This record gives sequence, structure tokens and C-alpha cells, in this order.
Amino acid sequence: MKQDMILITGASSGIGRAIALHLAAPGAVLHLGGRNADRLAATARACVARGARVLARCQDVRDAEGMAGWIGGVGSLDLVFACAGITASTMVRRGGGPRESVGQVRRVLDVNLGGVVNTVLPAMEVIGRQERDGRGIRGRICAIASVAGLVAFPGTPAYCASKAAVDRFMVATGGNTARDGILLSSVCCGFVRTPMVAGNDFPMPGLTEADAAAIAILRGVAAGRRRIVFPWWLVAGSRLMDLLPPRWAEAYYNRQPAGRPGSMPETGGMSS
Repeated sequence: MKQDMILITGASSGIGRAIALHLAAPGAVLHLGGRNADRLAATARACVARGARVLARCQDVRDAEGMAGWIGGVGSLDLVFACAGITASTMVRRGGGPRESVGQVRRVLDVNLGGVVNTVLPAMEVIGRQERDGRGIRGRICAIASVAGLVAFPGTPAYCASKAAVDRFMVATGGNTARDGILLSSVCCGFVRTPMVAGNDFPMPGLTEADAAAIAILRGVAAGRRRIVFPWWLVAGSRLMDLLPPRWAEAYYNRQPAGRPGSMPETGGMSS
């Protein structure tokens, strides 16, 4: 897998940072994007120490014009990783059931889904103009979805919806772009030890270290997998749960500590 020219959003922490560190090597050029300038600079320094050339940019993935200008101006791209994302849960309301605020729903969808679209579409334009390699491949694009996108979890409705849309968009679109030599991958992973889950005070089954997650993702991308899943048993169980009638699934979910109203900040935690 050619990996000389790389672009990563959400590179200032979590999975994005871990992927950047794994790909940092002499000869590699890393275009790293994130919103937290200090954390992004720290990632850049760590990658430079490993021999890579780094071009860092503070960029909000919700800014479609800014993203198009950034990605369209970097030159050729071998690998693109859309890793920026946020999560948040419902909150208890006075005199009513748990709900997400309007602002929270829009922000989660704008970052998690809009941010991926704002990354993937201009990246496809750039990669589509490149020459194919010996295997007919022009470049690869990977977006981080979630096992949450496979279920209708009442504790995190907007997050589930955003990740479901990311997964379906990447998998479905990838069937078309593969003909043009652009390989798309969606990552449906469980809990990964990142700042996004640092405040969770409930058990997280299958918790994966960020470094191990990056390795699994890079292997899947190199193999050209349309959907990369881990841990497999959690993903398989989630798919089975989603086959149940909604009320049956909710009866189980509502007894779990994960994602209960107020278990995560209302404004969400940015992973970029």
C-alpha cells in the first residue's frame, strides 16, 4: 500500500493521532487537521521526530469551503482518514423524558456526518485525477464510523444516526468508486481508549487501546476492506440486537449504564 502522501482529520487526539504516529516515517508527508492547536502541534512534533514531513492545519471539518480548499490544495494523496468526531448523550428534562437539545443534535450530525462528507468528497476529486498504480488503485479513503451505527441506542440517538449514515455512505459509495481505483473503507469499532471515552464511568466491553485500533484500521485499509470491524464479537452482537423489535431492544438498553441520560456532556467531546 502506497503511503507517502497522507491526510488525516481529527489528528490531534485519539484514533487520528494514533494513525498519524503509525504512518510517520522518513519520506512520508502528513497533512494533519484538527481544532485544538496545542494538541495538533504536539502530534505534529511527534510525527516529525519519527522522520515525517508534517503540514498541520487548524481546520473545522464542518466548514465545507475551508475543507475543500485545504484538501484540494495539498497535491496528490495516497491515504485519507476522516477521524474527527464527537459524542454526547441525552439529558434529563424537567417534566419530560430524556432528550438531546436541538443544538446538540445538529452539532453531532454536522461534525460526524457533515465532517466526513466534507473530507471524502474533495478527497475523491483529488484522488480521481491521479494515475492508477500497478494494481489499478489511485488512492484510499477511510472514515471512522462506529458499532453505535449498527444499533438504535436510546442513550445516544444523534451519535448512532450519524455513525450509521457514515457507514452506509462509505460502504455504498465504495462500490462505485472502486471501479475508478478509489478504495473506500468504513470502520465500525467498539470502545477505543481516547479522550472521547475518558469520562465514561461505566464498563466498556471490548475496550481497545488506540494503538491497537490504528493497527487494525491500517491493516484493513491495506487489504482493501470496505468495512473494518473490531472487536468482531461486539459488532456481531450489535447486529443481532438490531434485529429485535425496538421495544425489546430498548428494554435491554435502558437497563445499561452506558449512555444513560447525563452520562456524557451535553455538548459532546471533540476528538479532533
